[in-house]
Amino acid sequence: MILQILLLLAGFSLLIYGASLLVDNASALAKTLQIPDIVIGLTIVAFGTSAPELVVNIIAAVQQNTDLALGNVAGSNLFNLMVILGATAVAHPLLVKSNTTWIEIPLCLLSALVLVVMANDAFIENGTASVIGRVDGIILLLFFAVFMAYNIQLASKGDLSDEVIVKKSGKLKSTLLLLAGLVLLVAGGRMIVTSAVDIAENLGIAQRIIALTIISAGTSLPELATSVVAALKKNTDIAIGNIVGSNIFNVFLVLGTTAIISPVALPEGANIDLLLNVLVSLMLFAFIFTGKGRRIDRTEGIIFIAMYIAYVVYIAVY
Repeated sequence: MILQILLLLAGFSLLIYGASLLVDNASALAKTLQIPDIVIGLTIVAFGTSAPELVVNIIAAVQQNTDLALGNVAGSNLFNLMVILGATAVAHPLLVKSNTTWIEIPLCLLSALVLVVMANDAFIENGTASVIGRVDGIILLLFFAVFMAYNIQLASKGDLSDEVIVKKSGKLKSTLLLLAGLVLLVAGGRMIVTSAVDIAENLGIAQRIIALTIISAGTSLPELATSVVAALKKNTDIAIGNIVGSNIFNVFLVLGTTAIISPVALPEGANIDLLLNVLVSLMLFAFIFTGKGRRIDRTEGIIFIAMYIAYVVYIAVY
């Protein structure tokens, strides 16, 4: 048991360091190839914080551990909204731009609603099983394509002279380090999935619980670091945009890819996670209008954190 815990921690270390290596050196390589900053920002950097979730889910899908895959997406989204957004708002109240208020947060809510509908075939169609199948996965990826098109259109209206800061490095070194980052990502992801399954079996608990708590928190660490640092520097647009964007990526890209590799069945009790995701997304939208101006205040951040603690206690007990 101790060995599995150590392997899990080592897996998180490899996963996060691998993601950092991958993003830094992919950005450096793109820069040397004279790829525009806007493309680097919208693709490599934006994908970077969701790379841990994506790798873990792909490995879980390949190994047919789809309970882990769905739990990781649902748990990461809840952790993002309640813990990361909550902690970020406590660090500094979050001012919310008009685009984020009327487009990105509604898209986050839409992703949560779409997930509930796709995961409940048996209830909606009076079927025998609830599965997010390959057709659902394709639909989710189409939603993701629309979201990326929106980002490109939005960026084209902004200041295209904004520079993405990357570490300078030669092509060969960047390529080798990029490949090393990819290897570390995959190795860390395999260690996390394997050790998480072993821990769940040893403790006699569902894989879903491990995924909702330990794995989702671990894979969300890049978002936590990025958002809190941005908030402390008073770059609140970056902080909330990173959180909301990550949730959209997780459902449309990560889960969409997972479902195409291996259909994802709805585990027992998972609807509480999916419905809570919808509730918290609605609360996020409502909180924007409850104070002075469009912002998330410290009190609302504390409410989100308290809700997450209550949720973890609930799933641990029941």
